[in-house]
Amino acid sequence: MAEYIYMQNCSKNGKMGIFNSIKDTITNWRRGSPTKGMSEEDFAEWLGIGYRNKSELREVTYYTCMKVLCETMGKLPIKVYEDMPGRGRVRAEPDDISRLLMIRPNPHITPAIFMTTLENNRNHYGNGYAWIQRNVSRAGIKTHAVWLMQSNYVTPIYDNRGIFGKIGKIYYQYTDPLDGEYYLFPEDDVIHVKTSMSMDGYTGIPVRDMIGDTIYGAKDSQDYMSNLYKGGLTAAMALQYVGELDEGHLVKLRNKYEKYLSGPSNAGKIVPVPVGFQLQPLNYKLTDAQFFELKKYSALQIAGAFGIKPNQINNYEKSSYSNSETQQLAFLVDTALYRLKMYEEEINAKVLSLKEEEAGYFYKFNEKAILRTDTKTQMEMLKDAVNNGIYRPNEARRYLDMPDDPDGDKLIVNGNYIPLEKVGTQYTKGGE
Repeated sequence: MAEYIYMQNCSKNGKMGIFNSIKDTITNWRRGSPTKGMSEEDFAEWLGIGYRNKSELREVTYYTCMKVLCETMGKLPIKVYEDMPGRGRVRAEPDDISRLLMIRPNPHITPAIFMTTLENNRNHYGNGYAWIQRNVSRAGIKTHAVWLMQSNYVTPIYDNRGIFGKIGKIYYQYTDPLDGEYYLFPEDDVIHVKTSMSMDGYTGIPVRDMIGDTIYGAKDSQDYMSNLYKGGLTAAMALQYVGELDEGHLVKLRNKYEKYLSGPSNAGKIVPVPVGFQLQPLNYKLTDAQFFELKKYSALQIAGAFGIKPNQINNYEKSSYSNSETQQLAFLVDTALYRLKMYEEEINAKVLSLKEEEAGYFYKFNEKAILRTDTKTQMEMLKDAVNNGIYRPNEARRYLDMPDDPDGDKLIVNGNYIPLEKVGTQYTKGGE
């Protein structure tokens, strides 16, 4: 979890070191892409795909929850709109930054991978960061790319002494995991998304820190089952012998019968036992300890902490596949909407200029992508929307990824509908 470093206790020598670090940072910034010279493994680590600490991700429920949340963000398209007087919300013409977010954030990754990885870091570390690379020239400010920063290499700094500039500004220090170089970015150039659990409003707390015991307990039970399968589902046994054996003979006997009794390949085989020896199974049934009930309970706890519905971790005890649309709607309302709002607010604040905000520009995700239904339900919904003047025919066609029709930009309303104030007048003579 990232923590803010306060600059209030810096000595004179400390300040000089910081200014030298800033100078080096600016130099490194101008050298070019922060991914220059990376190998494939290093690049994967830099993206946040390869984790230093994989213990939590090896727990299946934790991994499943992470997968659901990350892929949800990855499959939702983000678009820029303009709130125009008299016309309402319309699609705006894309500029440099909107093309990056919608087509190619940087030369190496797609928007889906960008959002997936950013959400992955946000969930696992509590905070997700992305650097907006801008270039200032006489022609103005041009955005070149948006780069992900793996969260465990980012340190937010709250400058309450004005060492870097204005008092109260936030900066982000990024340590290159390859060469240890430091990069310092102002808060206006960093997209910072965090979990809802925060004690200061600046940094988020990862779910794994809040329910660590539950996650590790579930992982221990998973490891136990894995070891049991590796042993061929064979219970532990006691080798009984009447008499005395020295340590050397005991070791030889243990090694000999471990060879016969362990491993999936030995399951069901006959074990030869010499006269005078007896194999006694130590029967320990998983049902006796309510193993599977406890494992299921732990899985539901982990899923609940992430805001994941039981059906999304393949638990259909209280739901069914047939009502998955209802479950998806509940997931959208209870879990996804908060994340979408947080992402939209952060992107609008960091990407749009004050002039663009005042002009009515804003970014918004298309959350309808979560609620994709079967063809029949989809057609009925679009038909009702068009017939009731909610969608224009071309808007419905775009929903189905169909081309516009020359005559499809007019609203259509059922002719049988009349205004409320005229209800009953159709029964008078002449309809007047």
